[in-house]
Amino acid sequence: MKPEDVINEFKKTDALLEGHFQLTSGLHSTVYLQCARVLQYPQKAEAFGKAIAEQLAAQFAAQRIELVASPAIGGIVIGHEVARALGVRFIWTEREAGQMTLRRGFAVNPSGKSIVVEDVITTGGSTRETIECLKAAGANVVAAASIIDRSGGDVEVGVPRIALATLKVLSVDPSACDACRMGEPVGKPGSRKG
Repeated sequence: MKPEDVINEFKKTDALLEGHFQLTSGLHSTVYLQCARVLQYPQKAEAFGKAIAEQLAAQFAAQRIELVASPAIGGIVIGHEVARALGVRFIWTEREAGQMTLRRGFAVNPSGKSIVVEDVITTGGSTRETIECLKAAGANVVAAASIIDRSGGDVEVGVPRIALATLKVLSVDPSACDACRMGEPVGKPGSRKG
């Protein structure tokens, strides 16, 4: 799957929004990627999952991945599809009292190799938190992946990572936001509202 194919799927499903948005990270941007709009179609989610799995298998074949983990809620659908395509187990992390945790009886195998899969990476915060949570539980996290990297490839998460498409989208602190200065209302289309 080519990067332009990914972006076209986002456009066709109105998952690529333009306006004035507050991102999950708290930053503001004129572009928002509402992955739920594209991932609501199982065939599209499956295709993205297979494409990520193929890239991971090509780059990390010697690693023998045993587990895929994702941060809730945005990463769950795509993480599950990647795990299915790789034929491995899938779990997710959740925030509890503001900290990423493993719940629901999930556990990791310290001798197994894990990857973290997210829908979109902007600052890498949720991916890093998930990696830290898994490592604290004893996991060996060897890579991370996302459908889209909107940092232009600049974000570091502590492990090698891949993305199906990479964009360079400006994200700014609200105090430096031109749209805020002009009084434009801010939208919060994500699942976490502050």
